[in-house]
Amino acid sequence: GPEVDEEATQEDLEYKLKGFIDLTLDKSAKTRQAALENLKSAFSSKILYEFIMERRMTLTDSIERCIKKGKSDEQCAAAGLACLLCVQMGSGIESEEIFKTLGPVLKKIVCDGTASIQARQACATCLGICCFIVTDDITELYSTMECLENIFMKAYQRDRDTNGVSSTHNTVLHVSALLAWTLLLTICPMNEVKKKIEMHLHKLPSLLSCDDLNMRIAAGETLALLFELARETDAVSRCQQLNLLS
Repeated sequence: GPEVDEEATQEDLEYKLKGFIDLTLDKSAKTRQAALENLKSAFSSKILYEFIMERRMTLTDSIERCIKKGKSDEQCAAAGLACLLCVQMGSGIESEEIFKTLGPVLKKIVCDGTASIQARQACATCLGICCFIVTDDITELYSTMECLENIFMKAYQRDRDTNGVSSTHNTVLHVSALLAWTLLLTICPMNEVKKKIEMHLHKLPSLLSCDDLNMRIAAGETLALLFELARETDAVSRCQQLNLLS
């Protein structure tokens, strides 16, 4: 019947996926990248929680190796797979373990001026998404945000750059870092949000006149969120003042 067919299909899929996981350790970069892309495709189209849970450490090791040792395209594919791994697993102790392993590796690439812009961009996005889903550790949240902040704040100096070519080249990275940072801002405690508002609210508008459309959109979205959060912090402090008065 249909149930038997479904089981057979699931077994067939899992057999293929096991093969792809093995191939992420292949000597050939092309083979590794194809395996990563195939895993990404499967992880983004089907819930595979139990299968992934059983093999999470193997997958984490493979992703770590591909990000550390691979070239740009392989690093991008591995970062994309890391995102999907965290999305599939959701929050919990197991995914926190994964982030403890992959977080430092991702940060290293994001900050590495010799790595390709595409790899740094993919790792910045991955860092934001994984930290958003996984982390309960406030110190980890702040250090991730600081890493992303150090990247996109370079866009503030763009107007003063004499070398327009390199700064335009870096804009894609600045955009990804800003969007990832903005996502993490939504889970920050109010006292930290206040600090960030004071730090960025007067600088972000300069990015609205950037030549790059994506940067203008990202800056606009971040400003909108900052204003929204500022309104909330005002409301909270007003309530606190009223409580003190009553």
